[in-house]
Amino acid sequence: MTEQRNVCVMYAELVGGERLAALLSETEAGHAVERSMNRIERVVEGQGGVLLRRASDEICVAFERCDGAIISANEMVERVASLPPVRGVRLGIRIGMHYGAMEEETPPAGEALAVAMRLAGMAQSGQALISGATVLLLTAGTRQYIREGKEHGLSVEGFEWPVYALAGRAGMATSIPPAARVSQRLRVRHQDDTHMVEELRPILLMGREMGNDIVVIDPRTSRQHARIERRRDGFFLVDQSTNGTFVANEGGGEQCIRSGEVMLAGQGRIGCGFSANETEKDLVFYEII
Repeated sequence: MTEQRNVCVMYAELVGGERLAALLSETEAGHAVERSMNRIERVVEGQGGVLLRRASDEICVAFERCDGAIISANEMVERVASLPPVRGVRLGIRIGMHYGAMEEETPPAGEALAVAMRLAGMAQSGQALISGATVLLLTAGTRQYIREGKEHGLSVEGFEWPVYALAGRAGMATSIPPAARVSQRLRVRHQDDTHMVEELRPILLMGREMGNDIVVIDPRTSRQHARIERRRDGFFLVDQSTNGTFVANEGGGEQCIRSGEVMLAGQGRIGCGFSANETEKDLVFYEII
């Protein structure tokens, strides 16, 4: 009897290779595709993925931790997109990820691979689709990579769990040239806890779900409500909630951010789903120092 184990499986394939083959010689087209595949393999090695299958334009990888698969997918999309077009054709990548049973055999088989391949087939070029079973196992820090069209994901016919898409925004807060780095820090206070958003910790997560850096226990607050990002040009609050995030600056003015972002300046207050002018124990206070 074939043994099974639960792992996070990623299936990725390049898009655009057929168009290249129609324009270039077989050798030239193969070189362009191989260059992209080499970049993809280097990402897998960096995140500790185990290569299950590798063809000319597709790859199948197993990850013990779902976080590693998500981080890899984000980097793969960016690396392939950064390659210059060849004869006007730009290669893309589409990815599917699912945590489930994988059979210990060659060639690889099992539920995890079948679902990952199906999700990749549904994805557009430059897109990664992730099953709800995978998202449930992510740490709070990695969930920032997930775009949630609805708080509970997207319903897809034939799937018993929701499907999520990779947001592709998280790298904005971490890839900063040394010469351009901001020197300031942001001090964030919530009840008796104080956090610093700085070079070594460029992202702070806020929400109702345990595992966020700041946990706000209020029914108006979403599970992953908002985040603060340290970028090259300052500190930004990014809303990803249902009820919006309210920001009041030191001058007393207040604005509500819904599915958008705002640059934080000076000092002020943040309300996760409620007014920052309320007398509320769950207000978040910030100050640039």
